[in-house]
Amino acid sequence: MKTIIVDDERLAREELKSLLEGFSEFEVVGECKNALEAEELIASESPDLVFMDIQMPGKTGLELLEGLSNPPRTVFVTAYDEHAIKAFELNAYDYLMKPIDPERLKELHGRLTEENKTPESVAKSSKLSPGDKVFIKDGEKVWFIPVDDIRYFESEGNYVKVHFQKFRPLILRSLNSLEERMDENVFFRANRKFIINLNHIVNVETWFNGGLQVELSCETKIEISRRQTIKFKDQFSL
Repeated sequence: MKTIIVDDERLAREELKSLLEGFSEFEVVGECKNALEAEELIASESPDLVFMDIQMPGKTGLELLEGLSNPPRTVFVTAYDEHAIKAFELNAYDYLMKPIDPERLKELHGRLTEENKTPESVAKSSKLSPGDKVFIKDGEKVWFIPVDDIRYFESEGNYVKVHFQKFRPLILRSLNSLEERMDENVFFRANRKFIINLNHIVNVETWFNGGLQVELSCETKIEISRRQTIKFKDQFSL
């Protein structure tokens, strides 16, 4: 699991790196002392996991996460608990308090390991194409449906809500891993929270700050962020 550590304090980075050495699944591929460095490293390394401080010189960790269109799993590591609500509003994977409790880190590791073992969370090498069918399980309920029936995916904390027909099952996956499985000519990452099925778009409008708003066949309206709007236009304009 490619991992990045972001903290303006060198000793804090060293301490966390030492703790992570106890888990073979964590491969620390880089360290950063501020949000600017982290943004560049995330773009170049595409990590699976980021451990990030909140209070840093310049941009905060919260501001960095909020500005990323396709953020990796992010675990905030901070001495302050008052940012927890905002962190989880931004779909942070977890929130650890300094000094880090080794048992708390062990619990986090166990959750990540279990998630990766879950059939729904194991990414396959081949992308899903129109006409393919997918198996979805939520508790005791199961579905086997054409991928074309899925109107959109919605991030819900550590889960993703799959919208199709009248159903809204939750699966234990990240939006990033789903994006890797989907055909980019059919499913498009609209913003941090949504992946939409382009075949279900019935209307497109210009929106605030240079973005777009699309209406889907289910009458749901979803904003395409300004950054993703640029990609959308580049990919689909004549």
